[in-house]
Formats: sequence, C-alpha cells, structure tokens
Amino acid sequence: MHIFRGFHHPGIAPACAVTIGNFDGVHRGHQAMLALLNSEARHRGVPSCVLTFEPHPRDYFAAVARKPELAPARIATLRDKLGELTACGVDQCVVLPFDARLSSQVPDVFIDEVLVRGLGARYVLVGDDFRFGAKRAGDYAMLDAAGQARGFDVARMNSYEVRNLRVSSSAVRDALASADMDGVAALLGRPYSISGHVVHGRKLGRDLGFPTLNLRFSHWKPAASGIFAVQVHGLVADPLPGVANLGVRPSLDPRDVNGGRVLLETHCLEWPSQLGAQGGYGKIVRVDLLRKLHDELKYDSLEALRAGIARDCADARAFFASTRRQTTRDRI
Repeated sequence: MHIFRGFHHPGIAPACAVTIGNFDGVHRGHQAMLALLNSEARHRGVPSCVLTFEPHPRDYFAAVARKPELAPARIATLRDKLGELTACGVDQCVVLPFDARLSSQVPDVFIDEVLVRGLGARYVLVGDDFRFGAKRAGDYAMLDAAGQARGFDVARMNSYEVRNLRVSSSAVRDALASADMDGVAALLGRPYSISGHVVHGRKLGRDLGFPTLNLRFSHWKPAASGIFAVQVHGLVADPLPGVANLGVRPSLDPRDVNGGRVLLETHCLEWPSQLGAQGGYGKIVRVDLLRKLHDELKYDSLEALRAGIARDCADARAFFASTRRQTTRDRI
C-alpha cells in the first residue's frame, strides 16, 4: 500500500475509489467496507484509497477546547492502523492532518478540493452515519447530489453486526474498557495487538530479574491498560508467551527516562537463547494482548514490585497452560 501525507504528491493515482474515516482499530465493519471498496475499485479499473486523519478529529477539538476528557481513547497507533489497511488490500492511503484549516472547511470546498481535485474520486463509499465538513454540515444526501453534478458515484454501507451487536470503534473501546478480550477479538476478527520498535528503557526490569521489551504507545490515552498475558511475534519464528504492562507504571518516578509516557513493557516467559540479552532492541514486534490479569498497581518498594511481577508471570503461565489444555481437548 502506498502511503501519502496529504494529497499533493506526484505518486498519488490520478483517479481512485475512496472511502473516508478514522478507521480506529480497523474492525470487522471496516473490513467489510474495505472489501466492498476494493471490489468497486477493480470494476472501475482504479486503485482503492482510504482517506483518514491524524490526529483524530475529536483529539483536535478536545485540544482546542482544552478539555482532554473529550478525546477518544485510541484503539490503535497510526502504524497499526496502516498495517491493517495494508492487510485488507487497500492500494493507497492518504493521511490528512486534521487542523484548523480542515476543520473549518465547508462541505462543498471539501468535495471540490479534496475529493475531486486532490484525489480524482470516481467512487466514494461512506458509512451510514457519515458526516463531513465544518460543523458536520455535510451528509450523505449532499455528497450524493455533488457526485451526480461532478461525475463520481456515491454509495452508503449499512452497519455491520456480529451476534446482534453493531460493530463500531466505540464497541471495541467499551470491550477493551471492560477487559473483554474475547469480545474485542470477535469485533476485530483478530486478537487485539500493538506493534512497534523495541526501544531502550531504564533497564529496571533487567535489574529485577524480568527483562522487558519496551514499545512506546504514541497516544497518551490508549483504550486498554493494565497487566496482560500476551504473545510476542517477530523475535523468532513462533510466537512467544509473555506478560505485559500497558500504562504509565505508577510505581516508578514519573521523571524517569520515559517521562511518564505510556509504555507497553513485555517480559517473555521463554527468552530465546539465540537472541542474547540485547537481541530484541531495534526489532519490530507485535504483541497480542490475550487476557487481562488486573489493572496497574502501585507498589511501595522495588522488592514488592519484584514480587508482583513474579505473581503476574505465574498467572500468565497458568493462563497459557489452561489454553493448551483446552486446545488439546478440542482436538480429541
């Protein structure tokens, strides 16, 4: 998939079939929409295109209003969103910066500048609750009328349901907030995961006897937090079981090397000897969050923290042992 920041690039296709949205999580509803988009693009002989925004529009308006509580919890990093869009077979993605100019753009200007001149839209697919333009003044009827006048087709896709539940990013956030990881996987069509480069940290985990792989979560408000049993992909051929902390590490000094930023810290229960102690740094890994063990806890001492991590490792091992037993029973 070709990725562009803005649409003023010579590599952007002169015409496309496009859908518009935030696509946070790229859940099963998004996947169904993207499958339809790809089909329509092939019929028209043009590439499929996703038009998305960074930051999330609600992040922008929350910052303008100085009310951070209005910002949505972020399901996925931009890296993971782009990775899932690639997996869905999208040909190109255009990431527009959501700023004062874009937020004040009236619907007709958005249609002319972005869809027609910027992207050369031949087909536009939107969701059933789609609104666009300043103050959300544009709707499906306005877009459809503009398409008839300007020469592009417009279609609307109804909600996608799983087990009588409308699949949406809000439903995924709710499931993550309630630690229903099986429900999250049903909504996403895959385990909930976070990927990124393994970065250096304070090395405290190593001093405590539990070395960790550190990934920085770029958004300050992730949709999930706490201690999880996880699987790590990307270090060796097979996934590795582990236990991970996603959050701000309340037991540590907020002035430490990570500056209070959200981290995903993962300890592999079985570290491959061929990697050596430094073998994880710089690698791109994906961590699947399979079962939440508990919320983050604040420990009064490093010894208490060490004992807490040991309990978490034991609980994670018990989870994986029960999973293996269940898999064995299913095969018999």
